[in-house]
Amino acid sequence: MTSRNTEAGRNDKFQTRLGDENEGTLALTNYAGAPGTKDDLIRLLIDCDTGIDDALALAYLCSLDHVHIRAITSTPGNVDVEQVAANNRALLKLCSKPDVPVLIGARKPLDIPLVTTPETHGPQGVGYATLPAPGPDSLANNDAVDYWIQAARANPGELTVMLTAPLTNFALALRREPRLPWLLRKVVIMGGAFYYQGNTTPTAEWNTHVDPHAAKEVFAAYTAAAEQGLESEKLPILCSLDTTERFEMQPEFLTKLAEEAGCAEPELVQPSDVEGTLSKASNPLVRYLSDALRFYFEFHRHYDQGYIAHVHDYFAAGVAAGTLDYETRPATIDVETESQLLFGTTVADFRGLWGKPANAHVVSRNDPEAGFAELVKRLGTLARKLN
Repeated sequence: MTSRNTEAGRNDKFQTRLGDENEGTLALTNYAGAPGTKDDLIRLLIDCDTGIDDALALAYLCSLDHVHIRAITSTPGNVDVEQVAANNRALLKLCSKPDVPVLIGARKPLDIPLVTTPETHGPQGVGYATLPAPGPDSLANNDAVDYWIQAARANPGELTVMLTAPLTNFALALRREPRLPWLLRKVVIMGGAFYYQGNTTPTAEWNTHVDPHAAKEVFAAYTAAAEQGLESEKLPILCSLDTTERFEMQPEFLTKLAEEAGCAEPELVQPSDVEGTLSKASNPLVRYLSDALRFYFEFHRHYDQGYIAHVHDYFAAGVAAGTLDYETRPATIDVETESQLLFGTTVADFRGLWGKPANAHVVSRNDPEAGFAELVKRLGTLARKLN
């Protein structure tokens, strides 16, 4: 996917407000040798609410030699935060990364009660899958927000942050360290829906809807930072439903994964199967992913989307790791927190109509076919190592 100037010729007002005639129109696209791409070590801090697609993203990141996972911070969302942390620890053990610190931060959203989603990810967040018991010492004692701030201060300009959860921990960290936008190298967020059907309400996406006040604070912080001269490349890259739902996994993916992993028997997950059928794959990673994703396929079918799975967080992982191509548009993002009808809705100003600088780069294009080929290859290689 080649770089295109997606806003050229129709956004002069917005460009001028950003201070550089090209800065407001740049389509960010991965290319070999760029900061944050596969030719450069990624020092990654992950914040997640590990459900099924978070787990897929984590397994993928564990498969990449150029990604050094510094820590995983746990946020309540798909399940409560203790379960999130347990899932993270167990998944790291499964993927032979038991030494990665797992931390707990906020235990609830900033201003509203926590709502989880067992109907989407199962009561433990991993569908029908069973994860190995994590080690007794694999949960770090540090507070997640403290860790964020200490790591960013100690490593200015080095850390990439990927957030596939409600933005609660990030908002709390920004309250305590307003310099974070300058201290971090790159920020990738899975969240929001822009002029696109929501997946929680008709207009709202799940992560943002769980804690819209946190999301509003985060984007307000980046607006303030942009007004103070923050470089455009340090604005968050936002992977919203508009593009993450293009990553529509079919059951055949698991058949290809089992083949790539060298499984002796084919892995067949079919719509005609009895719900809850468990995998018999000998490979532990293939078996885990098959059992988790089967639940996800069934959930999507129950909501009239077909026997498919939208793997939102994998795309965000590819953006953070620099392995997937994408293009972006600059925008000013805000979040509705007052209206009962539109609560949790994200709004993007792509034209500078609010008179504010861009505070994010919203992904506008990606390549799901190439993305799934990459995922099969990497997970298959990791699975072979785990046999």
